[in-house]
Amino acid sequence: MYALIDCNNFYVSCERVFQPQFNGRPVVVLSNNDGCIISRSEEAKALGIDMAQPEFKIRKELRQFNVKVFSSNYSLYGDLSERVFAVMNTFTPNVEKYSIDEAFLDFTGVAVADFDAYGMEMKETVLKWLSLPICVGVAPSKTLAKAANRIAKKYQEQTKGVYVIDTDEKRLKALKWLKIGDVWGIGYRTVKKLKAIGVQKAIDFIQPGMEQWIKKNMGVIGMRIKLELQGTPAIGSGEVPEEKKSIATTRSFPKQLTDYDLIRERVSTFATVTAEKLRRQNSCCHTIIVMLVADKHSIDIPKYHYSRALTLPYATNSALTISATAIQLLKQLMAATDTVKFKKAGVIVTELIPDNAKQFDLFVDEDPRHLKLMTAMDKVNQKMGTRIIRLGAQAEKTWDMKQNMRSPRYTTAFKDILTVQCR
Repeated sequence: MYALIDCNNFYVSCERVFQPQFNGRPVVVLSNNDGCIISRSEEAKALGIDMAQPEFKIRKELRQFNVKVFSSNYSLYGDLSERVFAVMNTFTPNVEKYSIDEAFLDFTGVAVADFDAYGMEMKETVLKWLSLPICVGVAPSKTLAKAANRIAKKYQEQTKGVYVIDTDEKRLKALKWLKIGDVWGIGYRTVKKLKAIGVQKAIDFIQPGMEQWIKKNMGVIGMRIKLELQGTPAIGSGEVPEEKKSIATTRSFPKQLTDYDLIRERVSTFATVTAEKLRRQNSCCHTIIVMLVADKHSIDIPKYHYSRALTLPYATNSALTISATAIQLLKQLMAATDTVKFKKAGVIVTELIPDNAKQFDLFVDEDPRHLKLMTAMDKVNQKMGTRIIRLGAQAEKTWDMKQNMRSPRYTTAFKDILTVQCR
């Protein structure tokens, strides 16, 4: 059996851990540079505040309804996330982190007599130790565990935040309820194709007549999802049912920029972060893309999106190679755009392959010392803190993200540690 644990309204819940005065009050958390809403409390949802709404557009409504607004505090969220996963390790040694607020638990080799009671114990332990609410879904496969978690979260009053699919009757009932667009691993483009042939629910997807369509349009990934929905585990540890075709790191600037050095520092940082993401999922890339975006409302020409790409003769996940290539592409872009003011930049890598499938070139290849250097950098940064070691191109940080409403970093900065007065 597998479980999926998912923290409820995670960023908002993290803010409430150290500021419980906001429990029961509408709260939202903003994206980078205080842009859009990326997390909402249940009270904020009830007011009709939508995800991804720009804060400036609804600022009046936020004040009118006395909504507490926080800037993103990623160091706090990341630390509390690791603590949640550490708690989960006390229930099973097989914990697979899926995202900052989700993890799969594999109970192979763990004797569990009652998964309902065990799930409730997990939920209550996290709430007691960390003051964070979670929901738990348990099922024979990861895809069904995702569905079970969705049911637990949707019907918290009936399920108390824990739902177990442990019979075929429960499985079929869940599949009749689950929309095809909510099945883990089925992308929106595939959903459109499925709906066009009348597939609306997950139960429709596993019908015998669908097998040929799935093989033709979705291949091995589709057949794995079908097996998972039928209760047969088909997705291993570290795998996701839908393979990533690219990885991107993009950010908006606090203000519009024209200075090459300022933009170069950010592009180098984005390239480094992207390389870290590649190494974390044991992948390499062949093609690197740099993009720059101008404010289309402040320029006279219709073009506001610029990009350049370069395909390397070898696959890489080295921050040195990706950053150097990104800076080379940036120079070309800046030379061609003159005095355009940019509000956003990004680095995208595509043509991904597993790092163990990398092919070497007889004449052109990457310096073999990069691999050892990246391994050492990752170990130090993981132990000492995010990006303690940087590349020379990003050594001098020339910018700060706009975070006017950020809460203290209670667990990761000594100056922000809570003080308690004992009398």
